[in-house]
Amino acid sequence: MARETIKSGYKHRLRVKGGPEFKREVKRALRLIKTAKYHDFLRTYIKEIVETGGFSQLRESEVAIWANMYTVADPVDAASFLVQKAHQMMEYIEGKLYYGGEAEKRATEKRVEFLKELRKRTKNNDVKKKCKEYLKRWSEIPYP
Repeated sequence: MARETIKSGYKHRLRVKGGPEFKREVKRALRLIKTAKYHDFLRTYIKEIVETGGFSQLRESEVAIWANMYTVADPVDAASFLVQKAHQMMEYIEGKLYYGGEAEKRATEKRVEFLKELRKRTKNNDVKKKCKEYLKRWSEIPYP
């Protein structure tokens, strides 16, 4: 059912739930996602972003991402995290194994793809610099 709905072009009306500071930080990340032209991708697979005091994670049954303040503190990192989780939700809906070794590698590749696109599209030099820093970090992580 979800796959057919997505094929027909459905997009969620993305909601952010949490305290004022959390909402402000998530909105900064969402602006960057829009800059990189990934907002429709995010809205296709995620319905809401919810503040949590615990671990940040994809909540498949809720079509949501739970995130803590630490995760959203840096808008560039937060934006790439949200895109990565949306990619994992996409794979979940498609019936693919969306966690573990190879799936994490694919999700990280999506995150890197996003960072490259954001670096290319943004006019903000601070954002470009952050993208470059994160791309360097992700390139140094070995995968099996």
